Amino acid sequence: MTVIVAGGGIAGMTMALTCHELGLPVIVHESVSQLQPSGVGINLQPNAVRELYDLGLETQLDQIGVPAKEWALVGRNGNDVWAEPRGLDAGYLWPQYSVHRGRLQMLLYEEVLRRLGLNAVTTGSRLLRYESHDDSIRVSFQSGSGKVTSIEGSVLVGADGLHSAARHQMRPNEGPPVWGGPVMWRGTSEAVPIRTGASFVLVGKLDQRFVCYPISRPDPSTGLATINWIAELTYDTSQDWGDSDWNREVPVTKFLDQFQDWAFDWLDIPALIRGASTVYEYPMVDRDPIENWVDGRCVLIGDAAHVMYPVGSNGASQAIVDARVLGAAMQHLGVSVAALKSFEDAMLQDVNELVLRNRGAGPIGILGLVEERCGGVFDDIEDVIPRAEIEDYMARYKAAAGFAIETLNNSPRTILL
Repeated sequence: MTVIVAGGGIAGMTMALTCHELGLPVIVHESVSQLQPSGVGINLQPNAVRELYDLGLETQLDQIGVPAKEWALVGRNGNDVWAEPRGLDAGYLWPQYSVHRGRLQMLLYEEVLRRLGLNAVTTGSRLLRYESHDDSIRVSFQSGSGKVTSIEGSVLVGADGLHSAARHQMRPNEGPPVWGGPVMWRGTSEAVPIRTGASFVLVGKLDQRFVCYPISRPDPSTGLATINWIAELTYDTSQDWGDSDWNREVPVTKFLDQFQDWAFDWLDIPALIRGASTVYEYPMVDRDPIENWVDGRCVLIGDAAHVMYPVGSNGASQAIVDARVLGAAMQHLGVSVAALKSFEDAMLQDVNELVLRNRGAGPIGILGLVEERCGGVFDDIEDVIPRAEIEDYMARYKAAAGFAIETLNNSPRTILL
């Protein structure tokens, strides 16, 4: 009944913890030789936080994350387009957390080792291929030295990310990820948190914007917190931006001049950019939705199944929910093809639609309407677009992303033990 997991990221580690919770044997194979807390900030929506709490990680999550209080869109001239409470302040039963992605991954990894034992994760082991049989699956992995090892299990969970080997075997002719023009530069800087002190703030317009939010609590002596920020510009897709690599470092001079005059009395964007010790460049990509995530006894979850633009802050959240819904299917149907198909039937259509919504700018698409109606410059947003219209727009996105308040608050636990 062993569950083989390819990929030791957020999806893979959540899958391992879920299998342990259900009493299912599981082994994780991760391609890198040593897991490290890489990456920058992400947001975990209440639907994902609920699942991590159900796994017993409430205390640990609060130690590494900042409960978000506000989500705000701000026009280019510094006036609010929209602001709303988030997490507990919005009425959810669970917080929304802003957290460093690497710290979250290491929390999950260390918890897997603590609960399952040191042999639960094999690092330096890259997925090569799989062979499905009637009652088992044989999976081949390659070590850093080139040695190939094959193991047998009941199912393979492909949680191996954007460049998934499992997905490539399912769809060998798919080609590279799709770049639609946006390029992001990401960094962290020490600064005093703005607005509520725990606000996610997006300033600008669809083709040029800046996002920032704290991923640590303020230092009691200095008042400074670690602020995660993202600067983004949209280019003609005929330009070449290379491979999709989160770890490409670039100097701030590559893009700073485009934001040089973005300074307000409440937020100095150029200063925040200059305050980063390291900046990463990433062309924002996704993949076209596919009609199946299951091939025999292999199933895709997380970015391997549905990598999406990070405009709705739900990529990592969806990876966590995937693992939990797949676990629930295994609880009811066993570690079987039927369970994999049940998971696919429950999730595929809605998540594929979410991928396309995010490609269309997701919740920040409202900025496009503001651009159309006033060129992005206004004194009072009510003169441009009625509040009720924005409320409806945001509510429809939350429903599509699975974190509408009433629905989530009243839904039963994903896994009942």
